[in-house]
Amino acid sequence: MSVTTATAPAKARPMSREEKKVIFASSLGTVFEWYDFYLYGSLAAIIGAQFFSAYPPATRDIFALLAFAAGFLVRPFGAIVFGRVGDLVGRKYTFLVTILIMGLSTFIVGILPNAATIGIAAPIILIALRLLQGLALGGEYGGAATYVAEHAPHGRRGFYTSWIQTTATLGLFLSLIIILFTRTLTGEEAFRDWGWRIPFLVSIVLLGVSVWIRLQLSESPTFKKMKEDGTTSKAPLKEAFGRWSNLKIVLLALFGLVAGQGVVWYTGQFYALFFLQSILKVDGYTSNLLIAWSLVFGTGFFVFFGWLSDKIGRKPIILAGCLIAAASYFPLFNMITSYANPALEKAIQNVRVTVVSDPANCGSLFNPVGTRIYSAPCDIARDFLAKSSVKYSTEAGPAGSPVQLKVNDAVVPYTADFSKTAIAALQAAGYPSAATNKDIVKMSHPFDIFQPRTAAVIGLLFILVLFVTMVYGPIAAALVELFPASIRYTSMSLPYHIGNGWFGGLLPATAFAMVAATGDIYYGLWYPIVIALMTFVIGLLFVPETKDRNIDHWH
Repeated sequence: MSVTTATAPAKARPMSREEKKVIFASSLGTVFEWYDFYLYGSLAAIIGAQFFSAYPPATRDIFALLAFAAGFLVRPFGAIVFGRVGDLVGRKYTFLVTILIMGLSTFIVGILPNAATIGIAAPIILIALRLLQGLALGGEYGGAATYVAEHAPHGRRGFYTSWIQTTATLGLFLSLIIILFTRTLTGEEAFRDWGWRIPFLVSIVLLGVSVWIRLQLSESPTFKKMKEDGTTSKAPLKEAFGRWSNLKIVLLALFGLVAGQGVVWYTGQFYALFFLQSILKVDGYTSNLLIAWSLVFGTGFFVFFGWLSDKIGRKPIILAGCLIAAASYFPLFNMITSYANPALEKAIQNVRVTVVSDPANCGSLFNPVGTRIYSAPCDIARDFLAKSSVKYSTEAGPAGSPVQLKVNDAVVPYTADFSKTAIAALQAAGYPSAATNKDIVKMSHPFDIFQPRTAAVIGLLFILVLFVTMVYGPIAAALVELFPASIRYTSMSLPYHIGNGWFGGLLPATAFAMVAATGDIYYGLWYPIVIALMTFVIGLLFVPETKDRNIDHWH
């Protein structure tokens, strides 16, 4: 591996038509990723009813979400498989294959018979499609980022690759518009019966456009030059992960860049949405619109920070984003609570809730995939309080004593109708009812953003998205520049998908499990804070700055 040479940044010039086509074609894969992500997330309850109908409603939802999570978990394996192919065969053809697999998997979900028609085969095929899509996604991002970066003029890689990161907004809006249009067209009953398939079927149009454009593209100039010179890797996996000199960089990329980027990204968009809906009890329509508006205002900053990283470096922006986010999460989420559900904030401050139990009868509530069923009264009581967004503490009772709930000075014994008596005591003490609470922020239509509290929540969510743009805008360029061209696709894909698919993808469920285990609605924020601070320290001490590397001549 030769040492890269630094050259003076090229003078900025407008993008050529061919370069615009390269960026557009590469970005369509990310549009697919986000389109499918929001489709599946928005329709999880319907998918559960269609494909897991043999199980009770709560179990259906769990299986639907587990099928969704399966796509995240296999992404690193897709990174290994398709990264290797990309370094052996070429960037263009590999990410042509990945988008075909992604697009066809989404389309087939739309035509897949449900469990009532073909029985157990339906959920098995659904999970297989999710696994296939996860594998393809593992190769898609690395291919797109590598392909664009290897086409970009020296000194402008951050700006060019940052366009890939903006497509989350397009995928989000595309899914929301198509779901809303289809629901309106078919009616709610027909939508639940068969209309939900239409958004999945529409994806074939995205696929057709993407494949048509990608077929017209040529191979990246860097890979073509390696082919001509005979310097392509013969064993990308061995060279990427079997040699400590490169494996060390892979690990530094994961822990010193991508892990922090992944948790900041997922906190700013997905955990923020989960926090609004599940903890603050904001209705789904309003919470999705609030997040959507924050993305509208924030998306341009992906490109801004990508451009800025060409000037001052990738590392300062990504690490600053991690540090500022970690320092800001507690006050920001406190303020979101204050504006989105002030009655809940007041109750948290003024009402003391304590679960009194023999410690031997209280187990762990850690439940990151949501499949555990609790049987001990202590665990049932604490799980109920967490899902009701009640801040509580635990107190050790005498050995063998029954579970009690203290709400200020009132004592609620654990009985068969515990949830009913607990709700009555909590509401009498000041906790609001989600059904009747008029103080929860609410939007009546998509442009209802000028109410003071609504505007304040959007502003706070915009700040969270700003952190996302800082860490995510320059990340593709940083990863491409860390590795030699002959094993670049393989090397960069694995840390990206472990950082985002595992550290990031499991964040919402893990953070809520931490909330349930402690009784503090903000405790889950420690997960992204600790990971982001870890990345800041490791990145600051060990990750090199790469913006001036000449990636074309580094083999």
